[in-house]
Amino acid sequence: MTGLHERHLAVSPDWMALYYRHPLELTHGEGRHVWDVDGNRYLDFFGGILTTMTAHALPEVTKAVSEQAARLIHSSTLYLNRPMVELAERIAALSGIPDARVFFTTSGTEANDAALLLATAHRGSNQILAMRNSYHGRSFSAVSVTGNRAWSPTSLSPLQTLYVHGGVRSRGPYAELSDERFIEACVADLEDLLGHTRDAAALIAEPVQGVGGFTAPPDGLYAAFREVLDRHGILWISDEVQTGWGRTGDHFWGWQAHASSGPPDILTFAKGIGNGMSVGGVVARADVMNCLDANSISTFGGSPVTMAAGLANLAYLLEHDLQGNARRVGGLLIERLRAVGAGSPAVREVRGRGLMIGLELVRPGTDEADPEAAAAVLEAARAGGLLIGKGGGHDTSVLRIAPPLSLTVAEAEEGAEILGEALHAAG
Repeated sequence: MTGLHERHLAVSPDWMALYYRHPLELTHGEGRHVWDVDGNRYLDFFGGILTTMTAHALPEVTKAVSEQAARLIHSSTLYLNRPMVELAERIAALSGIPDARVFFTTSGTEANDAALLLATAHRGSNQILAMRNSYHGRSFSAVSVTGNRAWSPTSLSPLQTLYVHGGVRSRGPYAELSDERFIEACVADLEDLLGHTRDAAALIAEPVQGVGGFTAPPDGLYAAFREVLDRHGILWISDEVQTGWGRTGDHFWGWQAHASSGPPDILTFAKGIGNGMSVGGVVARADVMNCLDANSISTFGGSPVTMAAGLANLAYLLEHDLQGNARRVGGLLIERLRAVGAGSPAVREVRGRGLMIGLELVRPGTDEADPEAAAAVLEAARAGGLLIGKGGGHDTSVLRIAPPLSLTVAEAEEGAEILGEALHAAG
């Protein structure tokens, strides 16, 4: 155990987990690579939990942060803030939500917390619909709408939450159905559920479930849900903390795979927009955003420095078509990983879109999740020079692959090869 690890244990909560048997201290990064304190270089396929979205030490972002910090670091939302207004204008236009208003926070958790506040205030109801296997953050309200036991430390809640089928395509009671029948069954389940409840405020859903193991329903499910929700006056919150900004390749926002019934009423974002800086936020229709009848500000949300980072990062992403790169290079990477998976009896499924890919591991010859294998592959990948993540529903048995969106073809090939060797070594 290193001295820093001992110091960490002495001052940190027991529940604040670290990856790896011998935890890693990262010192610097560049592009898609990071280095540890011992000088080892790693290809980064997790990007600080999908947060380093474009690249490590991206010159355009570091320059914007440095220049703004030299002028003014902080003022709060009580003063006019040019970088905040400029970024809000760009996000409102990109969101697809008509007459959109934007409120900045410091994290995805806080963004979802604000969205739940808006929805419950607007509807006068504390009842929330959420998806099974979901994750929405670690605040008291966000935990209470998280449908993943591993990330729900308490059953106490300020909300009454009801969980809906549909977030996981390949497990559960509807797994054997065709996509069309799967959607029909989930819609029927939602209709039945609403027949037994009081008026709900909103459905909150990740278009692709992040912590849940990069699971997703067939395209169109949330559009079909939206038709039901609209009949009941229930709002739709799309949690885009992990799926936003083009990561899925096919779409800029995850909700656009379910767009036939229009955009969500509320959209939450965070992680990638700041490329490592602490930025989150909520986009909502004006009537929803403006429904609060008491004062509210954000001391640190919309900080001039983080807004400067977000503006530079978003400009880089759009100018270099990183969404298109996620589609092209992500398509290649998932092909390579499926080839790797086909050669391993431990791999149940390789799924995902763009640069958001999950490998689900099971005990060979069974359909039983294998969290020990996931931990072993995580270690073996690190030994081979590759950093990945893990997640999953009932058990943490999914390897999560989410590199920066500037990933090159050569790096995708290298990462797939290392992961294949790690699966073999761990098996």
